[in-house]
Amino acid sequence: MSPDILGNPVFQFVSLVILSGAARLIFGKNPTLRLIANIAFFALLTMSLLSHGIEPYAPDVKAEDLSWRVFVGLAKSIWWIAGAMVLVSSVRLFLILERKPREGRLLQDLVVGAIYVGAGLSVIAYVFSVPVGTLIATSGVFAIVLGLALQSTLNDVFSGVALNLGRPYSVGDWIVLDDAVQGRVIETNWRSTHLLNNTNDVVIVPNSILAKRRLTNLTSPDEIHGVSIRVRVLPTKPPSAIEETMREVLLSSNLILKEPSPSANIVALDGNGVEIELSFRVSGIGRVSPAKNEIYDLVFRHLKADGLQLSPPGGDALVDVNAAQEGLLAKHPGSAWRLVNTVPLFATLTEEEKETLAASMKRQTFRKGTVIASQDTSLTSLMVVRSGVAVVERETRGEHIELNRLAPGDLFGERGVLMGALEPGNITALTLVVAYEIAKDQLAAVMRQRPSLADELGVLLSRRIDSEKHLFGEEMLPENNHPSTLTARIRHLFEVQHVIRPRTEPFIHEG
Repeated sequence: MSPDILGNPVFQFVSLVILSGAARLIFGKNPTLRLIANIAFFALLTMSLLSHGIEPYAPDVKAEDLSWRVFVGLAKSIWWIAGAMVLVSSVRLFLILERKPREGRLLQDLVVGAIYVGAGLSVIAYVFSVPVGTLIATSGVFAIVLGLALQSTLNDVFSGVALNLGRPYSVGDWIVLDDAVQGRVIETNWRSTHLLNNTNDVVIVPNSILAKRRLTNLTSPDEIHGVSIRVRVLPTKPPSAIEETMREVLLSSNLILKEPSPSANIVALDGNGVEIELSFRVSGIGRVSPAKNEIYDLVFRHLKADGLQLSPPGGDALVDVNAAQEGLLAKHPGSAWRLVNTVPLFATLTEEEKETLAASMKRQTFRKGTVIASQDTSLTSLMVVRSGVAVVERETRGEHIELNRLAPGDLFGERGVLMGALEPGNITALTLVVAYEIAKDQLAAVMRQRPSLADELGVLLSRRIDSEKHLFGEEMLPENNHPSTLTARIRHLFEVQHVIRPRTEPFIHEG
């Protein structure tokens, strides 16, 4: 190839452009190699243009022919674009905020936009010889008109920039606005934020509104969420005794977090009731409703166990109910009968059957810290908690794993009585625990009279086994030496006659 062709500025320019395009294809998206290629192209292009008397950073004042002026304008434009690409590659490679990729990307976009705007203005000034100052002044009026027309949109955009930089929330967070609008963030962009609310509807909130409203992030800095509920109790006992009952309510919960410790505080006292606020935390916003439901159930059960009653706002709505309950207590003064009457398992028994069962039950008392039943032992009696709180805790490989907490009305020992199986963990009294013991032969006599009781016990046992299987796998299951379902096993062991009833949706889990 002749030296004249190699020294031709057009040939050099076209060759450099082709080599630059090939380098971009070869290096792909590697930021370091792309920066090196951009620097090399910019440096070689600068040398080539300057060697032929072309100054890209100065207006073209030479009166040359049209083809030459077109080439010079194109070469200058490519030179400014190449310089912008060097700066952009440097920004993408070096302008990084550690552990804040979203803010870093936003800052990079803003700087890159400014670089390209500067490159565009330079091309206008040095290629087309248009005074940039005059252009900006002339376009100022148009910019004002356009800004007024797009005021709302620009407000949303700049609010989006502020929200993205401040980052009060991110995708996946559950947020609540001061006007009760709430939901989980599923998308956020420059103009709006999309929320998925409780009814599975998408709520689109403009960023300008989010920037002005008071916003509560329920999942930041972590998923743990605080909950408070208030309970009013008739002042039939000293407030300290009522407070202790509420502490036992919190202690017996399986769904709330144990750390930080939940609290029960008396917030009001009058002649109609003692008002107590129960404060606790759950592991996530999705567990608030289940935890509240459990706490309300436990409040009812503990109040029943301790002889307390809920207080209505008026204080006189329980007169008729109290009178009815006093009549029942006069007829059945024993604590065992009251326990049998409140346990859902025995709800199908007649009053005479409840009296017979209550008469055969034996009262047992366990001090705080007492091991009521040891792990891997088989109980021979069914135990019903009358009052207090107990914990079922399994010891395995030197670790203590909590399986369940027992509150008034809960049963334990059913796997030993019904299946001859071993207890999965140590049952320990967390408070003073009063329980009633139902002997195996007495339970068998009741089930023969009421075969449906076997179904209820089968459901209870299958739920316990399912929860333990979820934690520990198949090692927690009893041996499968009997008929397939738990109910069938119980009927087999206790020689309970099978009762044919209309087929319903199955609710007994396989053993």
